[in-house]
Amino acid sequence: MHPPRRRRGTRRLWTAAVAALALPLAMLSTASTPASAAALQCSVDYKTNDWGSGFTADLTLTNRGTDAINGWTLTYAYTGNQKLSNGWNGSWSQSGTGITVKNASYNGTIAAGAAVSTGAQFTYSGTNTAPASFSVNGTPCNGAHQPPVTVLTSPTAGAVYTQGDAVPLAATAAAADNATVSKVEFYDNTTLLGTDTSAPYTLSASGLTVGSHSLLAKAYDSLGASAESTPVGVTVAAGPSVVASTNQLAVQQDKSATYDVKLSTQPSANVTVTTARTGGNTGLSVSGGASLTFTPSNWNTAQKVTIAADASGTGAATFESTAPGLAKATVTVTQIAATKTYDARFLDLYGKITNPANGYFSPEGIPYHSVETLIVEAPDQGHETTSEAYSYLLWLQAMYGKVTGDWSKFNGAWGIMEKYMIPTHADQPTNSFYNASKPATYAPELDTPNEYPAKLDSGVSVGPDPIAAELKSAYGTDDVYGMHWLQDVDNVYGYGNEPGKCEAGPTATGPSYINTFQRGVQESVWETVPQPTCDAFKYGGKNGYLDLFTGDSSYAKQWKFTNAPDADARAVQAAYWADLWAKQQGKGSDVSATVAKAAKMGDYLRYAMYDKYFKKIGNCVGPTACPAGTGKDASHYLLSWYYAWGGATDTSAGWAWRIGSSHTHGGYQNPLAAYALSNNADLKPKSSTGQADWAKSLQRQLEFYRWLQSNEGGIAGGATNSWAGRYATPPAGTSTFYGMYYDPAPVYHDPPSNQWFGFQAWSMERVAEYYQQTGNALAKSVLDKWVDWALSKTTVNPDGSFLIPSTLEWSGQPDTWNATTPGANSSLHVTVADYTNDVGVAAAYAKTLTYYAAKSGDTEAKTTAKALLDGMWKNNQDALGIAVPETRTDYNRFDDAVYVPSGWTGTMPNGDAISSSSTFASLRSFYKNDPAWSKIESYLAGGAAPVFTYHRFWAQADIALAMGSYAELLE
Repeated sequence: MHPPRRRRGTRRLWTAAVAALALPLAMLSTASTPASAAALQCSVDYKTNDWGSGFTADLTLTNRGTDAINGWTLTYAYTGNQKLSNGWNGSWSQSGTGITVKNASYNGTIAAGAAVSTGAQFTYSGTNTAPASFSVNGTPCNGAHQPPVTVLTSPTAGAVYTQGDAVPLAATAAAADNATVSKVEFYDNTTLLGTDTSAPYTLSASGLTVGSHSLLAKAYDSLGASAESTPVGVTVAAGPSVVASTNQLAVQQDKSATYDVKLSTQPSANVTVTTARTGGNTGLSVSGGASLTFTPSNWNTAQKVTIAADASGTGAATFESTAPGLAKATVTVTQIAATKTYDARFLDLYGKITNPANGYFSPEGIPYHSVETLIVEAPDQGHETTSEAYSYLLWLQAMYGKVTGDWSKFNGAWGIMEKYMIPTHADQPTNSFYNASKPATYAPELDTPNEYPAKLDSGVSVGPDPIAAELKSAYGTDDVYGMHWLQDVDNVYGYGNEPGKCEAGPTATGPSYINTFQRGVQESVWETVPQPTCDAFKYGGKNGYLDLFTGDSSYAKQWKFTNAPDADARAVQAAYWADLWAKQQGKGSDVSATVAKAAKMGDYLRYAMYDKYFKKIGNCVGPTACPAGTGKDASHYLLSWYYAWGGATDTSAGWAWRIGSSHTHGGYQNPLAAYALSNNADLKPKSSTGQADWAKSLQRQLEFYRWLQSNEGGIAGGATNSWAGRYATPPAGTSTFYGMYYDPAPVYHDPPSNQWFGFQAWSMERVAEYYQQTGNALAKSVLDKWVDWALSKTTVNPDGSFLIPSTLEWSGQPDTWNATTPGANSSLHVTVADYTNDVGVAAAYAKTLTYYAAKSGDTEAKTTAKALLDGMWKNNQDALGIAVPETRTDYNRFDDAVYVPSGWTGTMPNGDAISSSSTFASLRSFYKNDPAWSKIESYLAGGAAPVFTYHRFWAQADIALAMGSYAELLE
């Protein structure tokens, strides 16, 4: 049994309107700290609206320094015959080709990080070349100061060194904007190894431990900017060393626990291994195995180290097992309350997940979708990853902080996510050209892949984007702060779209942004054409991959990203708990900076609340008949299936776009995140309307659940503001929710998007968290009915094995929503078609029951949660975590045809042909080198369906979190 292909939407989104004039922003401040001329740092964004004989110029001046600018004079020059007619938001004058703008009385102060706008109208003839440079108060101000560029030139990726040998590190570094490089630091992941202040920048690192290492260089310039190199992975060979059986151990108060120790290689004489506490909780001590002797004959036979805990303390300590000439083994031991068996389980599973030898993480520290590489779900290969996995990492590390008091790992997880999954400015370089009054060009969504490409239609009206200006005002940037949904962590496809690079190619190392789904509700993962998020026409056909999806007269090289709102909302959810738990420990300041970033992410997540083309919500039929929105009337205030943004790769091309989504799914809602963003002071968005939007979203989401709740209790599919994705006419009598049409399977149909019980468990778990925190009556009423239904469909056997719902089937529809008198939904029904022992879904379900029982006191919910967790712990553990075998009959689709129009030809980065004869497997020939491929070959040749035991990162994290939640609330 397995989760269905939980696709991040039919991403037929890459439509864009050419932006001629982006709206300027004003951000006024009364800060009084003077800025010295020497410290002034600034950028000027220059945009025009040109009609051939004249133009308007809009300039945004941003204070990039740390002190306020009090009074400003902006100067620049043209190279042609541009003549000033009039100006605004400042005093404009012209002398020859030179232009001078002095601040107005009301915008003379620019706070650090803030911006002001000014503009003017000009006439001209001939050419209208943009100014080459700007100065503010005499200081050059030619755009945002660019950070230095640094490249780690040694060691080479994949190099292997013997333990104890020096690893030679070397880097090149160059500063921009006439700055100089002040120093280069060398890191092993986040550990500083050393610093060099002069070129050539080198370091000899001799203390690296056995295992995988992600090495990087970080350069600093004289203006305070810094930037890291792309990490290089190396291996320090397992020479003589002490090996521990785990890196995490839990010990309950007044009890003891053990871990195993042995040697990695056979010694020539007896070796004594000594174990001692080296720091942390003094209530933990070695009570057995402090000194162990290994001989040339028993060196690989494990011996036990016993750690004892006193009767009252809690917290973590480190223990090191050492021997002369051998690498040490380090184990983090955490003392927990005597009753906290489930916290001990959390730490045990956490240790398995985070053990580098178990393969859950890349050398950069990125969680893979699964340990196994041959797996096809939403990601079409196991060593891809999703924003979903990053969000689970954050949640896992938040729980680790609660149990151990160590919040560095939560902060580090956000740092990894921010570095690799939130596009950098270099990845989204032309956002400054975005015109919020014309967000994107309409293209219809079509029913089947063979109907694509979809024609762009500029004649269909689109509404204005009402939040772009306030986001830029709040954060001082045009860049979008949200995760892309899919990443090829090991660059298996070979696009090389690693952060900051566009189609670097198969030889690039590290994570690469990719995309797959893009062609209608019927496009399953088996029918997708993989593509890069930055399409520079290097791969694919003559127009890259663009003309497979949208039809246009010409195509421009472009970047584009898609956000999965449930993942960003889960990241906010994790930050809420981190904030709460850290404060309970008196450590709120440890996570405050990360929590503030979560608030920022939540601010941008509001793009998921809007119709795809910002059209009005409700009874929206006909692409031209459905009116464009005028602002917030284009918001449904729910979490839709995606939001997306993109633009030209050419920074002089002058266009960018953004879209929301018209399709909303019950499984994507997150009232806990909405509550956090609207009620938690630390998570309050900076924008002017963000908090109010999330407050409205919270109520709307709760109503949405109530509207979708079937007669039995299960939550049905969702709703759309754009029937069939093209504002078509829905079937007569289709019920509505605030004018949006009921859709039993929003977004995709192969398989139907709401047949997977996991969406029920994921979404209701968030409702249960919200209910546990607030006692909200509407949340309780939905949960009361849902829990009764789910429990009636759950079987736990005396041996601990269990069956929970798997595939759901739906009939009927809800009553049209009336907020004053909601209907009974007596004609909306759900049946359970089959059952599963899926441990990941069972963990999410157990968490739902745990939070519900903790607030309501429901005994059956509590006992069933415990039984599910105990059953999987007893029956389904293995060396890597908790997992069950799965028979994958759907793998007969490896030979499924992938639609490519007749005559369209191209190549993948590895040379795989793209043509009308392509199949899922032919576009992914790398699978034939996978160790598990023989199972697929046998099945395709008529053999038995293959059986896999998968270790999905999200599932292992969810199981660990379920143990921790039960310990917190019910143990």
